[in-house]
Amino acid sequence: MGKFLNEFKEFAIKGNVIDMAVGVVIGGAFGKIVSSLVSDIIMPLIGKLVGGVDFTSWKWVLSEAVGDKAEVAVTYGNFIQVILDFLIIAWCIFLVVKGINKLSDLKKKEEAPAEPEPEPATPEDILLLREIRDSLKK
Repeated sequence: MGKFLNEFKEFAIKGNVIDMAVGVVIGGAFGKIVSSLVSDIIMPLIGKLVGGVDFTSWKWVLSEAVGDKAEVAVTYGNFIQVILDFLIIAWCIFLVVKGINKLSDLKKKEEAPAEPEPEPATPEDILLLREIRDSLKK
């Protein structure tokens, strides 16, 4: 049992687990920022471009509300809104990851030692002179 606890302690304290936990927390916060960007800025602009339409109000009513009985409706507009939110959020995350990868590549190029330049090819006249020299030595 002691070996199991030691292995767990080593796993939990390793940098990878802590990095992952920090990533989840930062990712959640970033998700809220992007969701706000989508719902508060981008979607109103898209709604304005398509004539002031609010997608979330689109629905197909199966049965009207009667007395205490609530309306039964398929809210496909909300589904469209969620799909658009997902696509915009995925696009934003793609751009952030692409930017991070580009910065990472630049950093790797700066850290990598410069590759030695290959020797230039020997000119043809020098090769011919060497052949002549070698044949005279024989």
